[in-house]
Amino acid sequence: MAVKEATILEVARLAKVSASTVSNVLNGKHDKMRPDTLERVMAAVAELGYAPNQMARGLKTGFVPIIGLIVPSVENPFWGAFARCVEHAAMARNCQVMLCNGERDLAREQLYAESMLSRGIRGVILGSSPLSMKHLAGLAKRGLKVVAFDRANIKEGDFEVDSVRVDNSQGTALAIGHLIKLGHRRIGFVSGPVNSSNRLDRLNAYRETLRAHGIKPNDKWEWLEAEPESDSENALAGRIGVKALLARRHPPTAFFGINDMTALGVIEGARELGLRVPQDVSVAGFDDIFLCRMSNPHLTTVRQPLPALTEAAVSLLLGRMSGTNTDAPAHINLPAELIERDSCGPV
Repeated sequence: MAVKEATILEVARLAKVSASTVSNVLNGKHDKMRPDTLERVMAAVAELGYAPNQMARGLKTGFVPIIGLIVPSVENPFWGAFARCVEHAAMARNCQVMLCNGERDLAREQLYAESMLSRGIRGVILGSSPLSMKHLAGLAKRGLKVVAFDRANIKEGDFEVDSVRVDNSQGTALAIGHLIKLGHRRIGFVSGPVNSSNRLDRLNAYRETLRAHGIKPNDKWEWLEAEPESDSENALAGRIGVKALLARRHPPTAFFGINDMTALGVIEGARELGLRVPQDVSVAGFDDIFLCRMSNPHLTTVRQPLPALTEAAVSLLLGRMSGTNTDAPAHINLPAELIERDSCGPV
């Protein structure tokens, strides 16, 4: 037999207060409330095991304190860290997070976003950095608020959303410039297919930085072919890519991985060929996941300011969901930081 859930009226009767007082307590509006009143309400909530019905609240107010988060896959430690930072920022604002792994599949992302909207969740942070956001345009017209992570200004027709990203061009320039200062002139770029906005930004910045230092880009130094089935297989792409590039005539002496998992795969692939890092080849990555400090050698990489990025994304999204922010879409671009470790050395 199902157990009947407590109601807000029952909490009010037990605490000997009005239902509106209970509601104020549950919504954090108790700055001017007498301490003994607050204590009675909280005790009644605990005794009855009362849990607010968020769906019912959303139907009444138009706002459910839950945000959606769609990332490629938390198998990649970067996305696990990103999700954790989003959760911290949301919880600080009395909001919860529903996490989904979209695997960079646009149809899957659309399905997740539509499911969230049908459950009263009015806002989503999208982490996959797709080249087009058209798959969410219809849902946006139905009221879904979207903040795109790691994408530049997004405007497709009348569809435009807020965006928050690290400066991929500046970050890549830091890494490539560092390798050039160490004397490297043949620098490899290792990635899967460039099918996302952030990857395209990094590839273009890699080529532009070479040109800025008088080095002509060479497609023989670029590996853009391996297609991992999931983000966890970026390391495999790194292993395949570095072996392919090192087998070519006049191979690179240094490598830049599109992200840290790829760069760690590059180190593994080079080691399998009997090469030492950084004595024989240098390797740099992008993201600064925790594995960079545990690898051998420790990985030089470009750090994304995750706490600041996720704070900005959550703040923008909740402002849109609550209706307090009606300004034109914001596009926040934060600087990256080069973290020099042991995986890069002179030619």
